[in-house]
Formats: sequence, C-alpha cells, structure tokens
Amino acid sequence: MLSWKRTLRTPSSERFIAARDGHDVAFVDLHYLQSGAVAATVVLLRDPSQKDGGWTEAQVPDLLASLDEDYLPDVDLASGDLTYTVVLGDVVGSYNASISPDFGLPG
Repeated sequence: MLSWKRTLRTPSSERFIAARDGHDVAFVDLHYLQSGAVAATVVLLRDPSQKDGGWTEAQVPDLLASLDEDYLPDVDLASGDLTYTVVLGDVVGSYNASISPDFGLPG
C-alpha cells in the first residue's frame, strides 16, 4: 500500500512523495494551470534490486488513481483537465546554489 506525503506547496504547484514499506518509490509534481487543469509529472523511482526497476506498466494506473482520489477531487483524466507524464528514473542527488553545477555528474 502506498502512502503519500506532501513535501512542497506553492500557490500553483505541489510535490508529493509516495512511500511503500518505508521506502520512497515515486514522486509527483503537480502544476495547477490558470485554466483549472492540472499537469503532473510522475517519477517512478527505480529499485536497483529489481531487473525491471520494480515497476510494471500495469501498476501505473493504480498509482495515478491513488493520487487522483486523495488529492485531486476537482479534475480527472476522463474530462481532459488532468494530464500525467510518467518517467522511470533514479535519484542522482539533491543540489542547491552552494554546490558546484558539475558536482556528482559524470564526465
């Protein structure tokens, strides 16, 4: 079972992290557009111990439905006012202005 935690909120956006069994497994950035629509970017975090990254395409609709039901009651995919871009990836690190731009990056 997934649990969601809001980690960032601005007047026009939010970030949520999804955890399962105490491990972060995904994060979602929601952008609230002036039209009333919501554009979301979902990053599924790859599990390095799993050959397929730990995610299957069949699991994605349930993840999106979980977020939609809990946090997006005024929009939905069927009406066209909610869109998701879904990416499978790895966390490379967290960077801020005090860290050199090439810190931790190859080449």
